[in-house]
Formats: sequence, C-alpha cells, structure tokens
Amino acid sequence: MMLAHRVALLLLCGAVAASAVAAQDLPATAPDRFAMLDRNGDGKVSRDEYDGDAFFRLVDADHNYRVSVEEVQAVLGPQRDGEFSAAEWVRIADLNGDGELSAEEMRRSSQMRFQTLDANHDENLELSELQMGIGRR
Repeated sequence: MMLAHRVALLLLCGAVAASAVAAQDLPATAPDRFAMLDRNGDGKVSRDEYDGDAFFRLVDADHNYRVSVEEVQAVLGPQRDGEFSAAEWVRIADLNGDGELSAEEMRRSSQMRFQTLDANHDENLELSELQMGIGRR
C-alpha cells in the first residue's frame, strides 16, 4: 500500500488537522501529511494539532456520527502483510463493542496513539516519529 495510505492509517488512531479536507485530497507523501498536521509551521505536531475530532469528521463519510469498518477501509485502502486491517483498528478503538467508532472513541484512540508515537516524550511529534509509527502494531 502507498505510504500516503499508511499515514492515513496512522491518522486513524491519530488525527487529521484539516477538517475541510476530503479523504481523496490527503497529501500523497509523509512529509506533506506532516506539513498538513503542522498547522503553525513550527516543524512539530503538538497534541492540539493532532486532532481526533477533525479526523473523525473526515472519515465519517455518511455523516451519521459513527465510523464504520467500511469508512476506515476507504481511507486505508488495501491491507499490507503484517499491518492491521480496518476491522482490527476499529476493534481496538471500539470501547463499547458495537463495531463502529464514536467521536469519543476516536478521540481516545488519538490520544493513545500520540503517546505511542511521541518516542522522545516531548509532547510533540516530529516527522521521523510519525514515519516510524506508520504501520506499527
């Protein structure tokens, strides 16, 4: 799968900071995605910029306030060997077990993913931290 879709996977358990962007308009490269997330242009992605609510709005294609496996799959594209499927990502983040993600479940997942990606624990993500986290189980 293309790196662009891997970054979308990263963002599933994280977020996109561009609420008006459609899934098909997401930048194709990790540096371009990083630049999109880095809204203030300081070369880092802060917790505020790593916005789970914006990504929820992006992925919720049918605007029913629930994100389905199919909606996640549409963003991720085909699964690669050794990486989580859309169903696995939803199962991991789905606290109430209903098979879909609410905005709160996405928000919680985003916060956890940020902590996982922040390898140096400085409360900011650098491009290298995002790239290393793509596809990580």
